[in-house]
Amino acid sequence: MFNVSIGQYYPVDSIIHSLDPRLKLISAFCFFILLFAIPNFWGYAVAAAFITALVIMSRVPLSFIFRGLRGIFAILVFTVIFTIFFTPGETALLSAGIIKITAEGLYMAARILTRLTLLMLISSELTLTTSPIQLTDAIEFWLKPLKKIRVPAHEIAMMMTIALRFIPVLLEETEKIIKAQKARGADLDTGGLIKKAKGLTPILVPLFVSAFRRADDLALAMESRCYRGDVGRTRMKTLAFSKTDYIAAAVLAGFVILTAATFAV
Repeated sequence: MFNVSIGQYYPVDSIIHSLDPRLKLISAFCFFILLFAIPNFWGYAVAAAFITALVIMSRVPLSFIFRGLRGIFAILVFTVIFTIFFTPGETALLSAGIIKITAEGLYMAARILTRLTLLMLISSELTLTTSPIQLTDAIEFWLKPLKKIRVPAHEIAMMMTIALRFIPVLLEETEKIIKAQKARGADLDTGGLIKKAKGLTPILVPLFVSAFRRADDLALAMESRCYRGDVGRTRMKTLAFSKTDYIAAAVLAGFVILTAATFAV
């Protein structure tokens, strides 16, 4: 859980890093929708090939990306097992009492596993190749039409970005607290479920204290730099599409068309 790659930024010179953050954000959003619309594994194969190409062009080490998947491995396993045993179907492969495994359950579990893995990969790729400031500007740009109905687009974008960037910070803080409590003799690994739940108290209390302290320090730092939201705010770098961005948009459109073509397979 302490090696989650979502929320971290990996600075390196690559084509993906240089793309406009607005394009990357809307591309990730379209990818999310497309993953839930894909009806077969041919579409997932095309999506996996597309993500693989993105990872190679981003020059982010594969070991760094897949290390982030270890944090959700337990969740993936639980989801797959739950789907296998509780998905009804007509083709029974194993039946022993209340336990029943069907071909439909295995097929659904494989789809869910593939979908969640691809979702995590594209989410990690987005945050690893986009700096916090760029991500904030991109979110604010796509939320800008909501300003007409008095929705604070800038504040929402800022909060979403801060929350996203706090994920690895809080996980690192949790790891430090666990090591500190173990060094003081705390037994956090043995015992039943109830004992382990009670053992979370010496972890959660200092974690919440640390989180509130970090939030207070962040607010103080922003105020000391005269941050006043979107009122009178200017940007040092104005976002603008380049030739590379238009080429990337064309490639994305081709990927969507190719994936849609697999729906009929």
